[in-house]
Amino acid sequence: MSDQELSQEELAAIERKYDSESAFRPTGAKAGMVISAALVAMTLYHIYQSGFGTTNELMRFGVHLAFVLGLTFLLFSWRRSSSLEVPANTWYRYDGVNIVDLVLALLAVAAAMYLPLLPLDVAAARAGNPNTMDTFMGSVVLLFTLEAARRSIGPTLPAIALIFVLYAIFGRYAPGPLIHAGVSWAGFVDGIYGSQGIYGIAIGAMAKYVFLFVVFGVLATRIGLGALFIDLATAIAGRYSGGPAKVAICASAFMGSISGSSIANTVTTGSLTIPAMKRVGYPPHFSGAVEATASTGGQITPPVMGAAAFIMVDYLNIPLRDVLAAALFPALLHYFGIFVMVHLEAKKLGLRGLRAEELPKALLVLKEHWMSVVPLFVLLYAIFSGRTPDFAGVYAIIACVVIGFLKPNNRLTFPDLYQALATGARNTIAIGTAAACVGIIVGVITLSGSGFRIGAIVITTANDFAAFFAALPLFNYFDLQQWALFFSLVLVAVACIVMGAGVPTTATYIILVSVTGGAFQILGVEPLVAHFFVFYYGVLADITPPVALAAYAAAGIAGSNPFKTGNTAFRLGIAKALVPFVFVYSPALLLVADGFTWAAFTITLAGAMMGIASLGVAFSGYFIAPMGKPERYWIAMVSLLFIAPGLLTFAIGAVLLVPVILLQFRARKAAQLTG
Repeated sequence: MSDQELSQEELAAIERKYDSESAFRPTGAKAGMVISAALVAMTLYHIYQSGFGTTNELMRFGVHLAFVLGLTFLLFSWRRSSSLEVPANTWYRYDGVNIVDLVLALLAVAAAMYLPLLPLDVAAARAGNPNTMDTFMGSVVLLFTLEAARRSIGPTLPAIALIFVLYAIFGRYAPGPLIHAGVSWAGFVDGIYGSQGIYGIAIGAMAKYVFLFVVFGVLATRIGLGALFIDLATAIAGRYSGGPAKVAICASAFMGSISGSSIANTVTTGSLTIPAMKRVGYPPHFSGAVEATASTGGQITPPVMGAAAFIMVDYLNIPLRDVLAAALFPALLHYFGIFVMVHLEAKKLGLRGLRAEELPKALLVLKEHWMSVVPLFVLLYAIFSGRTPDFAGVYAIIACVVIGFLKPNNRLTFPDLYQALATGARNTIAIGTAAACVGIIVGVITLSGSGFRIGAIVITTANDFAAFFAALPLFNYFDLQQWALFFSLVLVAVACIVMGAGVPTTATYIILVSVTGGAFQILGVEPLVAHFFVFYYGVLADITPPVALAAYAAAGIAGSNPFKTGNTAFRLGIAKALVPFVFVYSPALLLVADGFTWAAFTITLAGAMMGIASLGVAFSGYFIAPMGKPERYWIAMVSLLFIAPGLLTFAIGAVLLVPVILLQFRARKAAQLTG
């Protein structure tokens, strides 16, 4: 593949290939018009309800679920196809839409609205004692939810949900500590068809918060905020050694603040940065890996953070500003780690930065696009002044619309606004089906009480490992409890990465928090810290082979080997794998965690930066001169001392680095004398 930028059609094909959530069925003009109208209606309903509505929560969640399920059957085909051509009309298909799917969409809407439309006193009276119609309609919603999730995000999550369904019913046959009495089908449906299941926290967060922030991201990009971020990143970082890679990091960090999708972020910024990286001399696989790793930071970068931030708000019952504050420095450490490795790679390869004629002028960029920043300031001001997330989202959307019509350049028109509202709603459909499907799993965990059972299994397994290591002479510096915590974290981290290989990040986060919450509670880990730990490792799956979708999408743009790109992306994103351990052992890094002090925060942040930088040097094999294997192994081991909490370990690590630094200066001087 050449180093030229790809066309919009080629980029869309790459995103469609690697992101099942964007694999929408091609339709003709008439069907597309009807679907767009339904999507815009969905957006307007959510804006009205969040800003001005007084509907009860069950009705609000039910309407959201009805839109999600109904539109899923219109937007996604029974079989996923890579073709973008509209199929020919037949007796069962018109304008690209299968008639059966249209019927299923209408039935899904009716089933989703059955429970919310029941009078509140009737629904309360029948809770725990459903009649035949309640059980039937609950069963229909369950089936439609599983099928909608299969179509929009793939088979993995629905398959996991089905396993949990079977576990709920046949729990008496489960092995060992997982055994429970089991429930009848009517009892199962009654448990998951309500606020403890499908209509629970996950779908509620989508209806109240996530939807609005996704629409805000689409509108903010349309009025020029995305262009401002990319041009400003180029102006700031492009001139330095290996400039395009540093531009990719800065641009993805900026874009990540308004986009919570790893793959969408990869395609959006990577279409510009990956060809530029290849032009200055970065290998194709490294170029793709840089963009993929930086783009996965979007899900951990405030203020959007995908859907997870809003789920945390509901789960932990804390303000959104606290979640965003806690996320700030871990996200910065992620980008810092990538930046270190990119800089070292550029120095090792002797790569140039962008030429002056290739750089935009920062003042000119700000002059042209400064108005685009206003909605982001409105959003942040509303959040940090204590307003609710939905209030902040509504007024940020209104600010986007106002600024869009006022801007002298890249002005918003009514057709553009209509299209942006439809696109924003469309981008939430797959997330919504995942949330509803996760509601089934959470409902089963609540119904069976398996959360603490699974937590006990994790603790028991970790204790077995801990007992072995604590008995070894070289490892008995740490006691049994410390080793148990470490191995529990490792087990949870591995589970997150494995599950994240086929399940959306938000779904992985909710499931793993639900099933490991008991373990974290037993270990005494603060809930906010536990939630962030699980969330970070769920995100890591996007750049962890064998299913590293963001890396594979970047490889499609770079024309590189996907697996090699994924391996390199994981190496570049190693900071994201280490930072969660840092804030578990020293929660001060999260700013709002219990026991925060500025002294503890400063020591933890400095140690984390030194540890991440040292590990970057070890992986790159270069500091100011090429390194041999003994030096790399030594500095890799020393880096772990910096990551361990405490002033003593920091000081020991600094002392142990001195010999390597002296050797590097000697090697550099020798190279200069011979060169």
